[in-house]
Amino acid sequence: MKPSVYIETTIPSYLTAWRSSELSVVAKQQTTRQWWDDRRRDFELFISEAVLLEASGGDPEAAQRRLEALEGISVLSPEPQADEVALSLIHRMNLPDRAMTDAVHIALCIVHGIDYLLTWNCAHIANATYQPLIQDVCGGLGFEMPVICTPDQLMGDDNGS
Repeated sequence: MKPSVYIETTIPSYLTAWRSSELSVVAKQQTTRQWWDDRRRDFELFISEAVLLEASGGDPEAAQRRLEALEGISVLSPEPQADEVALSLIHRMNLPDRAMTDAVHIALCIVHGIDYLLTWNCAHIANATYQPLIQDVCGGLGFEMPVICTPDQLMGDDNGS
């Protein structure tokens, strides 16, 4: 059985965006494309309605490209327990209102038992200072914490592992 990966909205955003002139953004775009091309088939991919909603926003042409990239990926069902987990995360992590959806992404991974949450959102998701807080919420509610990482961290080695 393949490990499961939740594709957070920043992944299709970097995957389908026009090439940036900023070096740090270009690096993320290239890494995302490399992971998408070389590694995604090694995992069972999942998204959520929250990802689809975020991906459909903004410029209509860009939204179309993001949504096309997500076609065929399984959509996680909403779970009542995810609301409880999201509220606990918001409280424990002291997240601003604009980061509520970030807590939903994490909560859905937690309640569905997803192995990896793949994101470039290092402000509120792949943030090392939040990892112990997320772990505390998971442990307190009886869940396992997913590995929260960026595409370069989930690339594997040259042997394909």
